[in-house]
This record gives sequence, structure tokens and C-alpha cells, in this order.
Amino acid sequence: MSGKHRITTLAMPRFAGTLAAGLALAAGLAAATHPAEATPAAFEPRLASAAITSGDIVSAMSRADALGSKIASSSFKSITEPEAGAQSAAGTGSSDGTSPHAPVTAAEVIALAKKQVGISETDGYGGGTKYQRWYAGTERARETVARDGGSVDAYLNAAWCSMFISWLGHKLDFGDQMGSDAWTIAHAEWFKEQGRWGHKPKPGAVVFFSWSGGGGIYDIDHVGLVIKNLGDGRIKTVEGNTNDAVTKQVRSTGMVVGYGYPDYAG
Repeated sequence: MSGKHRITTLAMPRFAGTLAAGLALAAGLAAATHPAEATPAAFEPRLASAAITSGDIVSAMSRADALGSKIASSSFKSITEPEAGAQSAAGTGSSDGTSPHAPVTAAEVIALAKKQVGISETDGYGGGTKYQRWYAGTERARETVARDGGSVDAYLNAAWCSMFISWLGHKLDFGDQMGSDAWTIAHAEWFKEQGRWGHKPKPGAVVFFSWSGGGGIYDIDHVGLVIKNLGDGRIKTVEGNTNDAVTKQVRSTGMVVGYGYPDYAG
């Protein structure tokens, strides 16, 4: 069952050196034109390790692009201030640039997930869902193919539990909080890198499972959404790609590796 829920054709990107050089150039330009913003700690990607993660690459590339735009326009706003209308690789921004998205509550995400229950694969080959079709058509899909190998079309028949969670965020313009990925392990790593990872079940939390009961990130097999903490070592969930459909489940917390916590309103 574990193979059903993870993409195994991993080919980690070979362009770490190019990325590092680009970041170094951007940092040098920043130092020459605006010393106060030169080489902030956030611009120091962890490229020395061979185990570079997708989050490192996406985060570093987004920050490098943002810094390059500042230099080109000579508009030196705070590095921590989001660019008007900017979009992160893991989510979408607002069109007016005033905020990443309108306030979204856990109840709204749970309600949307529950409405999907019963939707199932239709092509007999592990695909045919709207979640796979949506993801395959995104720019994010091209980014994750560059990271993992394969082709965008492969997502049309790939394990889709993580795509389901990503779709929920997309539909509510909340992708910057839900993350966007087709690989459960990378999705979990993204939450950790955002500082929104923990071990307490909460309604609306994104829950990552290991069927073997292993507690490490690389033990993750599957992902779902918590809809209720039953308080007795069990949780209720909505999950995509369980029995080839969106289903409600009751799971033991003993199979949980961890939880990702979107920043909900209220």
C-alpha cells in the first residue's frame, strides 16, 4: 500500500551550483547598491548539504527572484515585505497585492474536503480525478518534475493524496498555507521549513502518515486532513487516494508522523 502513496522516481536536481552562483551574484549586487539589505540570513541557502530539499530550492529561487526585481527597479522595500501581486511557488497571492489571501478558517477547508467525499478515479489506471488534472496543469507541476524527474503527464495517473490537499488550498486561494506538491515527503518538509510542523492533532491540520509506524519524514506514505480529534488516540480525517477515492477515515495517531498547521483565521 505504501507504494500507492509516494512518488518514487526521484532525481534530485543537479543545478545547485548554478543556483548558488545566481544567489551570490544577487547578493553582491544588493551589497553594491543598498548595503543595508545585503546578504540577509534568509538568503543563505543550505547548498553545502547533498540532501538539498525541494523547499530549499523553491524558497531560495523565489527570494532570489524577489531580490533581482528590487535591484532592477531600484525600489528597495524591506526584504521581508511581500511584493505586490507576488505568487509563491507553494501558493497564490492576491491580485491587488494587499494580502496573500482573504481570511480562511479551518471549518471552511474541512467543509470543502467533505464535499469531495465519494469522488473516485475513473480511468482504471490510478487516475481520472480532477485533482490530478488540475495539478498537471500548474506551473508547480513543472517545478516538481524538474526536482523529481519523470514528466508532467505522469501526474495524471500518479498517487494523488498530496495533490488533493494542494487542490483544497488552491480552491480557497490558500495555497501559501496548505502547500502545493505531489510528493508527500516534500509536502511535509515544506511545512517544517515554514515552522508550522508539530505533533498535536487539530481540526484542519494536514496529517502525514506512516503505515509502518515510523516517525521520520522519509517514513511518510500518505497525507490527509484532520476533521476531528477524537481524544482517544484516534482522529477523523478526509483523505484523497484512499481506496482510489476521497473518503472519510478514522485513524490511529500511532501511524502519524506529524502535522502541518496552516495559519487559519480565527
